[in-house]
Amino acid sequence: MITRRKTKTVSVGSLRLGHRHPVVVQTMTKVFTTDVAACLRQIRKLEKAGCGMVRIAVPTKADTEAFTKIVAKSPMPVVADVHFSAARAIEAIEGGAAKIRLNPGNVKDKKDIRRIIECAKAHMIAIRVGVNEASIRDLKADVPASKRTALMLKELRSYVRLFEKAGFDNLVLSAKSADTTRTIEVNRAIAANFEYPIHIGLTHAGLPEDALIPSSVAIGTLLAEGIGDTIRVSIAGDPVKEITLGRQILNSLGLDFRVGPELIVCPTCGRCQVNVVGLAKKVRKRLEGMTKQVRVAVMGCVVNGPGEAADADIAICAGAGKGYIYKNGKKIAVVDEENLLDVLAEKINNF
Repeated sequence: MITRRKTKTVSVGSLRLGHRHPVVVQTMTKVFTTDVAACLRQIRKLEKAGCGMVRIAVPTKADTEAFTKIVAKSPMPVVADVHFSAARAIEAIEGGAAKIRLNPGNVKDKKDIRRIIECAKAHMIAIRVGVNEASIRDLKADVPASKRTALMLKELRSYVRLFEKAGFDNLVLSAKSADTTRTIEVNRAIAANFEYPIHIGLTHAGLPEDALIPSSVAIGTLLAEGIGDTIRVSIAGDPVKEITLGRQILNSLGLDFRVGPELIVCPTCGRCQVNVVGLAKKVRKRLEGMTKQVRVAVMGCVVNGPGEAADADIAICAGAGKGYIYKNGKKIAVVDEENLLDVLAEKINNF
């Protein structure tokens, strides 16, 4: 059982971030913001995949005008990703943003920041203060890696103080790096110094096949230590894949509170007498669209399969031409191969 680090609660539209609430998986849209219809199509796909909030880039006035239209029809809270312009931040807030994201390395004028704070106060929205290793001022010089965590924390602390002096504490904090170890280190430091909710993730982790391991290590390590209230798995490609990976990370730690089935599959070995991977893909297809909270296992033999699947609610231990179906570790049926998927679906539905 993971004990979440204690934080204050921050409201982001209808969502609540903090240790008393489920960890939220989020991502960004990856089409032009000015293409309102495309953004909304992507947002609806993300919602179906289990996304809790979505961030949208607003670099131009045309983008903030489109942003307002997107917010009006979005099924989830929308966050504005602000680049260098205080004007864009204010337009996004007035356009209905549930939260905005500011980078201290991009918006440097304190007068601009105060204008943004006053607007956020008036509209009662949250602000994420996000420090990226590549963008903070002190790292423009050749700074040794060993000192970068301290510099990122210093930059974040100075920015948070500015907000607190202005009477604004509806904050979410983040500090990201492309380096897995440094991401873990800096977020541990944030958790030790602040009680605001934390957004965790790497700045970028590559293509999906390359992103899986570093993202799982960084995000999973922090979550296992109770650090992190919202996560983003940053990959190059379909944002739905980001949500899928994020939910898998949460699920592996027992932190995914979304209703739905879970599929586990044996790694296969020389004892297998069936195509376990092919069978598992067929089972996954049958599970699509189900809302029942059930753990399903597909095992390739009856030697280790029953024991390894004992924690599953429903399991198949497949042999040559037939399969043994288990419920809570006990064998309940022996089924011919051609009927296996139908019987499995029936047992899941009746679980």
